[in-house]
Amino acid sequence: MLNTARINLRLFWDGAVLSYIALFRWLRPSTYIASKVFGPLVYMLFFVLLGRYATGSSDASFFVIGNAIQMCAWSGIYGITMSITGDHWDGTLPYVFGAPANRLIVFLGRAFIHVIDGYLGVVLGFFWGITLLGLDLSQTSLPALALVVLITTISTSGLGMLLGCLSLMTRNVMFVNNTVFFGLLLFAGANVDVATFPGWMQSISYALPLTRGIQAGRAIVAGADLSQVSGLLSTEFLFGLIYIALGYVLFRWFEKQAKRRGTLEAV
Repeated sequence: MLNTARINLRLFWDGAVLSYIALFRWLRPSTYIASKVFGPLVYMLFFVLLGRYATGSSDASFFVIGNAIQMCAWSGIYGITMSITGDHWDGTLPYVFGAPANRLIVFLGRAFIHVIDGYLGVVLGFFWGITLLGLDLSQTSLPALALVVLITTISTSGLGMLLGCLSLMTRNVMFVNNTVFFGLLLFAGANVDVATFPGWMQSISYALPLTRGIQAGRAIVAGADLSQVSGLLSTEFLFGLIYIALGYVLFRWFEKQAKRRGTLEAV
């Protein structure tokens, strides 16, 4: 049993690291760093300044917090989806399906580094918000905010894992990614208060990750303690688990269809 656990741990770690490296293998280090550091800065400045101009508000905290937490969707949606579907387009999926490896370990490993990457992206978003946009964290419990970011990143990554499996059945992966990412940008409340949405939009908002995480993040920055946002966080985490479970079920279904038909094209 100990040996099996050791093998699974190595499989998990090696799969996580190598799939992440493979995803960015075409980037030079300088390009990669620029996209990770200055990309979020441009993103933050655009939406925060646009939001302040549109509302006439001098307080940018609403937009800074929303867009900083929204940062995790870059890795959670694009990164994980491309990591999973990359096995398909790079021709390594037959080896994944043919290996006698624990499928759940392989599946979860595809998301691990992207969760860390997404988390750091949110931290960088808050850094730019504090240093350039005047975000005040003097009333904020930093451990509580860190937990909010972690749970939100995991839940968003869960959606990315589901999308990654859906992308195995389509030739236009970026269409799926872009539609969902910008859907989150619209419905999750990063730049518009969800309470102002019509009822049908609120129903969509609360069926998605990020929405409750952004609300919890704003409450924590405003001085709320962890107990006051525990309901939001527990529901956010539950939705993340549901998306992960759905993604894994779809992943196994795709494998069975591929083996039954003798092809990696499930549709």
